[in-house]
Amino acid sequence: MEKYIFDQSNGLWYELQGDYYIPCLVLVEARTSPVGMWGRKHQQYLKKHRPMFYSDLVLSGKLYSYLADIDTQARNKLHLLVTQLAENEGIREQLKAQDQMAWVGAMSNIRNRAEEIILQELIYGEDAV
Repeated sequence: MEKYIFDQSNGLWYELQGDYYIPCLVLVEARTSPVGMWGRKHQQYLKKHRPMFYSDLVLSGKLYSYLADIDTQARNKLHLLVTQLAENEGIREQLKAQDQMAWVGAMSNIRNRAEEIILQELIYGEDAV
């Protein structure tokens, strides 16, 4: 028996392993950037609420690039939202110098609101997919 055979019907190479031919499969996608917190949250959402889309991403080999993209978008939007909300509410470095605890409380409040916006719009929202 030959060590390798090519199947014309599906275009795959097979390798002889014992008595069986096993397809020679190679993952196309190289994981270039890490998937952070936002990407993992979106992955859990897809697994639970959009299983067909999740399976399609896994089988096409595009899952990690998709999740890394979502994670990058969420981090960028978080930075932008925190900056804009702090500016709109007048939270500046001057407050930080005068009353650190008030500044920390205000920035924490702003960050929490920005994270909720990202969760609703990018991670769990209908527009998330």
